[in-house]
Amino acid sequence: MSGSLGRAAAVLLRWGRGASGGGLRGPGVRAVGSGGGSGSAERLDALVKKDKVVVFLKGTPEQPQCGFSNAVVQILRLHGVSDYAAYNVLDDPQLRQGIKDYSNWPTIPQVYLNGEFVGGCDILLQMHQNGDLVEELKKLGIRSALVDETKDQDSK
Repeated sequence: MSGSLGRAAAVLLRWGRGASGGGLRGPGVRAVGSGGGSGSAERLDALVKKDKVVVFLKGTPEQPQCGFSNAVVQILRLHGVSDYAAYNVLDDPQLRQGIKDYSNWPTIPQVYLNGEFVGGCDILLQMHQNGDLVEELKKLGIRSALVDETKDQDSK
């Protein structure tokens, strides 16, 4: 991870621990069990296409089990994304390996927007930093909370 990405991730991680004030789960965040046959390509295809935003992570949005999963949850939270499906790969070794094979991406977390693989923590962090995430969310009909925050600051 480059220096600026590493620093930004560290800031997000610190911010997330101190600012949560309780659980991280928004009204629409669903930590979903993997179910049977979770590693099959057909099952994974259905999972990633079921919701506009899907995240495969280590742990749950309320209790991420690695810093990268926590950073993804915090980025989504910063943007006000509250309606997404989260799958805990630690609950199911078949799901963990299956999603890596499905995406041809070796690491977790993995983020999917509108059924399309976006990437992991580093990619989502870059998209957050350069404004691409706001645009991608807009395509899904999700208004980033950061757009409203920027407008509020500009009007002061």
